[in-house]
Formats: sequence, C-alpha cells, structure tokens
Amino acid sequence: MSGKITEKLLLYRLQTKQDPDAFAELYDLYVKRIYRFVFFKVSGHEEAEDITSDVFLRVWNYIAEGKDIKSFSGLLYRTARNCIIDLYRSKSYQANPLSISELPEGIEPSDLGVAADKITAGADAGKIIASIKRLKQEYQEVLTLKYVDELSVEEISEITGKGKISVRVTLHRALKRLKIIIDTKV
Repeated sequence: MSGKITEKLLLYRLQTKQDPDAFAELYDLYVKRIYRFVFFKVSGHEEAEDITSDVFLRVWNYIAEGKDIKSFSGLLYRTARNCIIDLYRSKSYQANPLSISELPEGIEPSDLGVAADKITAGADAGKIIASIKRLKQEYQEVLTLKYVDELSVEEISEITGKGKISVRVTLHRALKRLKIIIDTKV
C-alpha cells in the first residue's frame, strides 16, 4: 500500500476513534523527518528533541479537539514551524551554523534527502549547509522542505500558507541566491 493511502487510513482511524495506535504509527512515519526539520533550524540536539516532542503533543491535542485535518504531514510541519517561531520569539534565538559532523545519532548525511547525493557529488555538504544558513529564513525554509524533506510544492504551499506559484518563485529565488553565495565562496 502506498504511503499516502496508509497515512490517510491512519488519519481516518485517528480522527474517528482517536486511536492511539494509529497516532503511534503516524508518529513512527514522521518523527525522524520532523526532528531533522527542527534540528536544522535550532542546531541543538536537546532543543530539537524537546520541540519535536512538543509538536507531536500539540498535534495530538489538536486532533482530540475534533478539528478537521486535510494533511497530517502538513499539520506536523506547520506546527513544527510555529514551535520554532515561538522559540525564536521567546529567546531572541540565534541558530548556530550546522556542520555534517554535528548531526545527531540516527541522522546520517544520506538522510538529508536526494539533495545530499547531488550536492556531495560536486561540493562539500557542510559548505552547502553553511551557505544555506546565510540565506534569509524564508529561503532556508523552502529549500529545506523541498530538497531535504523532499516535499512537493503543494505540500510546501500548505505548510507555509503561500500559494503554489509563490512557493515556486521563492524556490527559484532561493536557489539563485544560494548559487551566488556558493560561487563567491569558492
């Protein structure tokens, strides 16, 4: 059975019966991705773990309220994004640049998505990550969602609350700006 169909069935069980087993299966499907998404934003293992836990707790509470969910993954990423924004606001948080050697246990460079294979063929992934960190937050986010988390433009649109065309334009601008940064560093 395909991943999207499995997700929809689990989401149906979760919404109709508040089935904790269905939530556990969805958790297993997404915990690593959400953790990776958060980790790239906060660059701290403990903080990323705390935020990831908070994301799943908030989503469980949201579902318990009986609210309609179109996409579980969209809800997770949107919640993670909001938790990160809350962190930035509450602490005037400054993320430190991340290097490949700092990846936590269980997260390998190969887990960085299809982009890692393409990136490491021509350049050091650590330099790419450092270059991405130099981009403005909006560009970092769409690049991470598209090339690290391998989400579609439609999913990114749902997560960010922007239209599909706006997401495509932002991706194009982010890639163009990233190329300039990388070319000037060489």
